Amino acid sequence: MTKGDMLQEVRTKDAIGMVLAHDLTQIIPGEFKGRLFKKGHVIQKDDIPKLLDIGKEHIYILNLKRGFLHENEAAIQMANLLYGENVECTDPREGKVNIKSKIHGLVKVNADLINEVNKIDDIAVATLKNNTVVEANQPIVGTRVIPLIVNKDKLEQFEKMIKQYKLDKDRDSLIHVKPFRQMKVGLITTGGEVFTGRIKDRFGPIVKQKLVNLGSEVIDQRFSPDNTETIVQHIYSFKDEHVDLILITGGMSVDPDDRTPGAIKQSGADVVSYGTPMLPGSMLMMAYLGDTPIMGLPGCVMHDPFTSFDVLLPRICAGEKIEKEDITIMGYGGLYHC
Repeated sequence: MTKGDMLQEVRTKDAIGMVLAHDLTQIIPGEFKGRLFKKGHVIQKDDIPKLLDIGKEHIYILNLKRGFLHENEAAIQMANLLYGENVECTDPREGKVNIKSKIHGLVKVNADLINEVNKIDDIAVATLKNNTVVEANQPIVGTRVIPLIVNKDKLEQFEKMIKQYKLDKDRDSLIHVKPFRQMKVGLITTGGEVFTGRIKDRFGPIVKQKLVNLGSEVIDQRFSPDNTETIVQHIYSFKDEHVDLILITGGMSVDPDDRTPGAIKQSGADVVSYGTPMLPGSMLMMAYLGDTPIMGLPGCVMHDPFTSFDVLLPRICAGEKIEKEDITIMGYGGLYHC
């Protein structure tokens, strides 16, 4: 039995009373793109002009045989195997099922496994990148098969691969969304020019807005001259107040007046990395004082819309601890300007 044996091609004008084998899409450039008729629709006389208008002089009537799946059923099975916490599946539409986020959060996707399942002929799984920030109701995965009818063996191969991964990694799902925590953040702004009022602070408003966008807030902002001891005192003060994150802006370059990296080290914090391979944002420092993350932010945060800070901050707000490897992999795909 071949796929061709299960699809009967019928002249549209002769199809009244027959049942459509798949969704049919209408495209009106600049106005509309979507489903005109749904799989299973019984064709009526009044439908014929509409079908001809979208170029369908012939349509398929489905006679599905044992051992094969329609594209909609296949897409549903694939999505059900993939999804986990804080996501939900849509109904199939035009052969595709979307997995959407229920919350504002951080997408977790295993890229290696997605690449492996896409090696299976006729299988297609498209996802957002791992650690993408998403809004509620935003699609994060699309599943479908390429042909209208697919052999069940393909889905069995897909299922076996997914279940083996879950068993090996002791995980319940491949794709889920982590919620952001409501973090209390202490902000230390360094620089004698700002401390003395010679120039206006430009870091604060930008950093505060980035935190608000992730559901957190700066509980206090303290200003410091380029003095190591003063910066260390502010770090200890915020630590004593049990903030969830300490951010220090400015003083991160190699200039002699820039004391922030030394102050973070002198506080006793364990430095994960001073510097990242990503541009912009190569001069960022990531450290931990006990369980409290500390980030020294480079000047580019003031003027570049996306830096290494924007890569790491959502992960911290989702409760993840940044390791050295998380920093080293930021170079690949990490060139955002020259």
